[in-house]
Amino acid sequence: MIFDHLAVAGATLEVATAHVEEALGVALQPGGAHAVFHTHNNLLGLADGLYLEAIAINPAAPTPTRPRWFDLDRFEGPARLTNWICACDDIEALRAALPQETGAPVDLMRGDLRWQMAVPQTGILPYDNCWPALIEWQTASHPATRLDDKGVSLRHLIVSHAQADQLRADLAAFLNDGRVSFEVGAPGLSAEFDTPHGRRSL
Repeated sequence: MIFDHLAVAGATLEVATAHVEEALGVALQPGGAHAVFHTHNNLLGLADGLYLEAIAINPAAPTPTRPRWFDLDRFEGPARLTNWICACDDIEALRAALPQETGAPVDLMRGDLRWQMAVPQTGILPYDNCWPALIEWQTASHPATRLDDKGVSLRHLIVSHAQADQLRADLAAFLNDGRVSFEVGAPGLSAEFDTPHGRRSL
C-alpha cells in the first residue's frame, strides 16, 4: 500500500477549510458531496501525488443508515488532522493480510470518481483512528492530478499513540514511507509541510 492522502475534519466544512488555509497559507479548491456517508469536502493538491481534504458532515444531506467514515459522528472540538489514507490495488486481499480489522469495502463515488474504502461498521479505525484507512481507486485518474499546484509538500506525518511501537510493527510489512513516523503519546496525528510561506504544520 502507498500513502494517498490526509483528512482534516471540522464541525463544519467551513471551519475545517479555514483551519487548513490559515495553517498552510494557501487556498483549498472545491471538492464535492459524498453519498453513503453524507459528508462533503474541499481539497488541496500536494507534491508527489498526494492531496489533503477538509471534510465534515453535510448538513444538507440525510442521516446515513450507518456510522460515518472517519468517526465523524463523534467528532467534536476544533478542526484538526484526524486521518491518513493509504491506497492499494486489491483492497480485499490487503485487508485480509493486515493484522488489524479495517472494515469491509464500501462502494463510493463523487462526480465521476469511483473508489472503494474499507470502513469499520462502527466508523472507528483501529488504534483510536490512528490506523490508516484503505482505499482502492477505480477510475483512471487520481484526484491529485486534477488539483492545482499550490507549492505545498508533505515533509513528515507523525502518528502518536500509546501503542506506537505495536502500530509501527503491524504496518511494517505493508508500508515503507520515510515521511511517516510513529511516536508514543496521546492518540493523534500531526504533519509538517513545506509551503510557499516556509515550513508549516497541522
